[in-house]
Amino acid sequence: MKTLQFREAIQQAMSEEMRRDETIYLMGEEVAEYNGAYKASKGMLDEFGPERVIDTPISELGFSGIGVGSAMIGNRPIIEFMTFNFALVGIDQIINNAAKIRQMSGGQFNCPIVFRGPTASAGQLAATHSQAFESWYANCPGLKVVVPSNPKDAKGLLKSAIRDNDPVIFMESEQMYGDKGEVPEGDFTIPLGVADIRREGTDVTIVSFGKIIKEADKAADELAKENISVEIIDLRTVKPLDYEAVLKSVKKTNRLVILEEAWPFGNVATEITYHVQSNAFDYLDAPIVKINTADTPAPYSPVLLAEWLPNYEDVVKAVKKVLYKL
Repeated sequence: MKTLQFREAIQQAMSEEMRRDETIYLMGEEVAEYNGAYKASKGMLDEFGPERVIDTPISELGFSGIGVGSAMIGNRPIIEFMTFNFALVGIDQIINNAAKIRQMSGGQFNCPIVFRGPTASAGQLAATHSQAFESWYANCPGLKVVVPSNPKDAKGLLKSAIRDNDPVIFMESEQMYGDKGEVPEGDFTIPLGVADIRREGTDVTIVSFGKIIKEADKAADELAKENISVEIIDLRTVKPLDYEAVLKSVKKTNRLVILEEAWPFGNVATEITYHVQSNAFDYLDAPIVKINTADTPAPYSPVLLAEWLPNYEDVVKAVKKVLYKL
């Protein structure tokens, strides 16, 4: 094990895979000469050269399409978006081509491509740079959606995503690139679609993913002071979603809180809520509570942003609500 920053784990995963397989290349804005907008591709241009680490113009639709086309003929591109907010410019290639070409070609073409970059808010970046699109992409058949919360998972999941024969949306966070954690060295992978029991507990299950799960960790520490035992499940992969891990935990704790940085209508938490009430209704001792952002665009004002974004105090209140302690 070696202590790495999140950005270093991403770089290590990509570099290890590119050494293993010459069909893999990295393409995006500032990934080469500048070592990545967040320094997640530091040193890769020097090692792999300009034919495999490729700077692009500000043209997400164009380089997304190049990636999809090259994937169809045998390459394994990694397409980096400076933020998934900018992926909206290239979303036609993701939804209408990458996600559908395998079915529309009758299985003649696979599309082994990874689209990666940061998602959700990252401080005062205002409405158009603070959006979480996990549920958008998860809603589309043909795409896999991965949202790691720590350096270890980032490396293991990204290596699996690169090796996958289907398109994978790999979503990070500007606010996590400096996070540090122990990461296994060598050929370490984590299978897609398998959740992680981040913390074991007996009283309440909290399900979350991505950087917002840190608020669940803080809440669990506070609740432990009151002898409330919280189990935290990190989904890691939103599509496919590990329903069995969630159901198993709920059948043990009988209560569920879902924490997700997303607008409240039709999100991942909504899907989990439906699945649990359909398959574990008799085990529930309280209604499920989901915690999301406010149903507005993200504000720029720091005071309003703090109100808009879920925090550990919201999680504490939700846990006490399902325990009937409020």
